[in-house]
Amino acid sequence: MALKAVLLDFNGVVINDEAIHGRLIEELLLEENLRPNPKDLTDCCLGRSDAACLKDLLARQGRVISEEYLEKLLTRKTTRYRDVLTDLDHLPLYPGLDDLVYQIRAAQLKLAIVSGARYSEIEAVLAQVSWGKHVELVISSDDLAAGVSKPAPDGYLLAIEQLNQQFTDLVLQPADCLAIEDSFAGIEAAKRAGVPVLGVAHAYPYQMIHRRATWAIDHLYELSLDWLKPYYSSGNGGFNESSRVSA
Repeated sequence: MALKAVLLDFNGVVINDEAIHGRLIEELLLEENLRPNPKDLTDCCLGRSDAACLKDLLARQGRVISEEYLEKLLTRKTTRYRDVLTDLDHLPLYPGLDDLVYQIRAAQLKLAIVSGARYSEIEAVLAQVSWGKHVELVISSDDLAAGVSKPAPDGYLLAIEQLNQQFTDLVLQPADCLAIEDSFAGIEAAKRAGVPVLGVAHAYPYQMIHRRATWAIDHLYELSLDWLKPYYSSGNGGFNESSRVSA
């Protein structure tokens, strides 16, 4: 067993945009004459797709909508999200991404994004960063069946399948991958797919991430892939015990 691919979450790992998403979701609820509840936003949205988030938020307030109407809300939000990014002087990317991508390329690993965001939102960011061209695969909510969202493992399983199709000599298995996640739903999705997962304490306190992920760090810029080589070379798949990654 060897590390062959790094699978990045997007919102909360690549870009610090949870506040943007929260504001846009609140706007949609207000336009539906519903009062946003901060706890509901955290419970229903963090780490999950916009479709799952909105559907659950509306249901909690007794509103049941059709898939067609849900798609209209999602399209409206995506348009506004891209407008917000266009108006920003600098994208709120997490420090350490450039170095992480350099490490991935230097180690000749495959790089993919596995996210509940819509493809057009991810593409809008990747088009503005120098390392965007090095992302070999993007799995977004557009690639999954309606209603499927993390913590379901579908996105990770699909990423592994498509990387194997794209690189026929890769023979990629879940244990050969490293997922990087910041949310409970994302960590669970990776683990259910059999992928070892590094939790980054961007959205939750370190101790809460540490209890759930295979490994945990406070900040993305702390990560050195060299630290993980012994775990992958040992053939000890599964990695049941969480630990702090440190020098």
